[in-house]
Amino acid sequence: MQDALREACALLQQGEVVALPTETVYGLAADAFNPEAVAKVFAAKDRPTFDPLIVHIASRGDLKTVALVPEEIAETVDQLTAAFWPGPLTLILPRHPDVPDLVTSGLPTVAVRQSAHPVFRAVNKALGRPLAAPGANRFGSISPTSASAGVKELGGRVPLVVGAGACSEGLESTIIAIEPREGKKPVFKLHRAGPVTKEQLQAFGRVEKVRDPVGQAPQAPGQLASHYAPRTPLVLLANPGEFKPEPGKRYGLLSYTGADDGPYVLLHDWDCIECLSPGSGKLAEAAIRLFFVMRQLDEAGLDFIIAEPVSEVGLGVAIMDRLRRAAANQSNHL
Repeated sequence: MQDALREACALLQQGEVVALPTETVYGLAADAFNPEAVAKVFAAKDRPTFDPLIVHIASRGDLKTVALVPEEIAETVDQLTAAFWPGPLTLILPRHPDVPDLVTSGLPTVAVRQSAHPVFRAVNKALGRPLAAPGANRFGSISPTSASAGVKELGGRVPLVVGAGACSEGLESTIIAIEPREGKKPVFKLHRAGPVTKEQLQAFGRVEKVRDPVGQAPQAPGQLASHYAPRTPLVLLANPGEFKPEPGKRYGLLSYTGADDGPYVLLHDWDCIECLSPGSGKLAEAAIRLFFVMRQLDEAGLDFIIAEPVSEVGLGVAIMDRLRRAAANQSNHL
């Protein structure tokens, strides 16, 4: 592993891109202060340059190198970073002028977090510079939660994928912006649901969901309606009674628990069933397995993937967010 870390640092210093594990998903990293390196991230992913990137810092003390924290939210930033960093919480803050326009897609703000993964942190610290690192997947497709998935997504497009097993969270970070309120707890504008839940954030402020931009450029990463999607059409089926399979088509079920007597399992003679939390129905397990299971179904030679919804509490909010984006523009198939 030490050899891989040294190679990763050397490539990043040379202005190359490297796929690295984080606790959320595998990320495609580049020196955030090198616009030419950041451009390689967009090119490798086929990502439009209007979609901003998350900047990762090695320590809380490095925040001042990429963001200018206004005095009125400084205490809240300190509270949130003390509680959730290193970890899967991304803060949208006014950007430091040293951060290139390409990283923020020209926005006056920067999305920033500190990863908890020891491999990512080691590279981040050794490089001594912040890393711009979106998911190591082709734009809009399923996020990779293992090195093998990262190789499938970007193999041949990047010089190095550093493997370190499966990601511990399995879902991209929670993204919030902070709005101060005189004499009251701040409002957290939730741009993307993730592993840090609404319930956890409510200890520090009020949480309000931000509507995704329609016909406008995103104000934060991960806001586009169609995202995290398999190549196989995925349909999120809220009501089992609406399922009307076409003769001769192959259907797979993305089930929550896979219970034999469940209404979705009994609905059809499925060609393939994959479960998010086999038998137990635990949202934490479902979150970790979501992209892995989605990828398994995508590689099963199906015509359609039918996804069973999960309860929208806690991590279920983030899971349903990813399923809705994966199903965007597919509702007309059933």
